Amino acid sequence: MAMKSTVAVTHLGCEKNRVDTEHMLGLLVQAGYGVDTDEEKADYVLVNTCSFIEAARTESVRTLVRLAEMGKKVVISGCLAQHFQTELLTEIPEAVALIGTGDYQNIVQVLERVERGERVTEISQQPSFIADENLPRYRTTTEAMAYLRIAEGCDYRCAFCIIPHLRGDQRSRSIESVVYEAKELAAQGVKEIVLISQITTNYGLDRYGEPRLAELIQALGVVDVPWIRLLYLYPTGLTPKVLQALRASPNVLPYLDMPLQHSHPQVLKRMNRPWQVDFTQQKLAEIRASLPGATLRTTFIVGFPGETQEHFEHLLAFVRAEEFDHVGVFAYSREAGTPAADLPDQVPTKIKQQRRKELMLLQQSISLRRNQQLIGQTLPVLLEQENPATGQWVGRAARFAPDVDGQVWVRPPLGQEAPLNQIVPGRITQAEPYDLQGVLELR
Repeated sequence: MAMKSTVAVTHLGCEKNRVDTEHMLGLLVQAGYGVDTDEEKADYVLVNTCSFIEAARTESVRTLVRLAEMGKKVVISGCLAQHFQTELLTEIPEAVALIGTGDYQNIVQVLERVERGERVTEISQQPSFIADENLPRYRTTTEAMAYLRIAEGCDYRCAFCIIPHLRGDQRSRSIESVVYEAKELAAQGVKEIVLISQITTNYGLDRYGEPRLAELIQALGVVDVPWIRLLYLYPTGLTPKVLQALRASPNVLPYLDMPLQHSHPQVLKRMNRPWQVDFTQQKLAEIRASLPGATLRTTFIVGFPGETQEHFEHLLAFVRAEEFDHVGVFAYSREAGTPAADLPDQVPTKIKQQRRKELMLLQQSISLRRNQQLIGQTLPVLLEQENPATGQWVGRAARFAPDVDGQVWVRPPLGQEAPLNQIVPGRITQAEPYDLQGVLELR
């Protein structure tokens, strides 16, 4: 029997893209293809690309050009393929196939067609597929954590965002499907499941006629996983019903990731975001009253078209007053095909970068102060890797989401080994703006 080709896989972009990559890996392995990390030796290199903003596209293009210069046969999947299929076929003759964001489930058939001599374009103009627990998956995260996608696509039309064009409208999995996969992950020893979608608070709206995040949280509350984390919560979707479900489910972390994008009503209105005066402050007060001690994370965009210095000062004052645990800041990226790209009063790049730096520096001082309040406390820490050079172990407390927040650097007691991929108590001894340090309290 002839040996099948070997495929090296390169993943770029967000964790939703990562799940697509993991499904393609699972399908390739199931079909008997060799999967290798060595691009030099592989027959094909599959690049799952990102095209969300200019910086992501630049990284994707650089990767593709590098592989083309190596003479590799390249399969391009993901958002860049969905966005620029004609240009990619023209500019990268080494590209043997393009696969869209709603077509990754066909990776095996695409490769089979390529090996018969075709140059394949497999791109649905309106993506409609979403994988469930029945599609093979080969996880690429640490043994102890996994992403679980509950929905794909987005029905909202924020003025700056190209995601609906790249990923299609929202489509949710059933509650039963999500819970089944969560139980499978628990059986594999996963200690943290991170629920992801474009807007998690809208989960179920397309399938059930109303959001069903509260019901999903309740159903996941019986799954034997210590930590379940929710990302991408739209502020209007954090209803009393959802907050009550969070309170009642001890394994669902009180970690609320709300990309608010700005604070000034005029800027939010231009962004096509919730913009009523005082809405955000009232929502944050409601959350803090309902979930005392909750970890709050958000992201902001500075330099959106029409943002004045007065608008920016409003944002600075808002961040000072609210004291979020974690904040990400993006300089506005002008994306062709979005309403914001055609707005007047585009902000110069230099000013956008200055504002981003100023807001980041402000948040660093807040994050440091909040981290310093943890010194002397003992926190559950999920240990994910060992650093032999320092003798420290690297993990995360419940207040740190993977890849976007800080880490906890800990040392085990003298003469003891720390249990990798387990949640253990760690006493915090030092704090930095992003990370914590401490010692494990092993029995």
